[in-house]
Amino acid sequence: MKIHGIFLTVVAVLMLLSACATVPVTGRSQLLLMPESQLDAMSFQEYRQFLATHPLSHDQRAVDMVRRVGWRIARAVEKYLAAHGQLDLIADYKWEFNLVEGKEVNAWCMPGGKVVVYTGLLPVARNETGLAVVMGHEIAHAVARHANERVSQQLALQLGGSALSTAFGSSGTATNAVFRDLYGLGANLGVLLPYSRLQETEADHLGLIFMAMAGYDPREAIDFWKRMMNYKKGGSPPELLSTHPSDRTRIEQIIKFMPEALKYYRDSGYANH
Repeated sequence: MKIHGIFLTVVAVLMLLSACATVPVTGRSQLLLMPESQLDAMSFQEYRQFLATHPLSHDQRAVDMVRRVGWRIARAVEKYLAAHGQLDLIADYKWEFNLVEGKEVNAWCMPGGKVVVYTGLLPVARNETGLAVVMGHEIAHAVARHANERVSQQLALQLGGSALSTAFGSSGTATNAVFRDLYGLGANLGVLLPYSRLQETEADHLGLIFMAMAGYDPREAIDFWKRMMNYKKGGSPPELLSTHPSDRTRIEQIIKFMPEALKYYRDSGYANH
């Protein structure tokens, strides 16, 4: 039994060492225990359930805008990753963009490229470029594999040491439970996991680059977040801001990222249109 326990501990340590990955653009190291293919498959199932229980918008003009922005950013992501030899990061993605009726000032992207925008966000976004700020940010969370990182952290905490070696068995019970808990699925379907402030800043950084490559002026991000600041003053903060850095810190960081984003914007060919 003692030898068996030591063996399981060694396996767990090897899993942790082999699970180190690097975030695109920023180069930050992260711990990823779940196979992305497994996480994507779970996301696809939950996304279908979400759409089955939430009304889609019938405002065709707004729906078309959401899908147009989504596909432009998706193509930019693919272009960026291909240029850096990282296209395998989204090998299992099946992009989908839907506008859902709801007062929430929010949008999200699940692993695998499944995106939802709530109609409540559109008045704050104001225009296509404002929408691109949010969609670029949310898609960046998925591309940076932040969901996998959070699930992995929770698995390591909840299961501990040797139990990690059996966490990814054929049933996947443990990982499914952690995934559903973090995403608030089931009774509270669609209340997505809160990311850390580090991950939020990272998504701001990547999102600026992706929207710029898609031909959307990244400078609009500053005006958008200022509008969100003003919106927040009228009551409780929107879901989109619930776990984000302070308004002042976010805008200061975005300004620091702007020169890099503007280079991508100029290279996109849209800057002078």
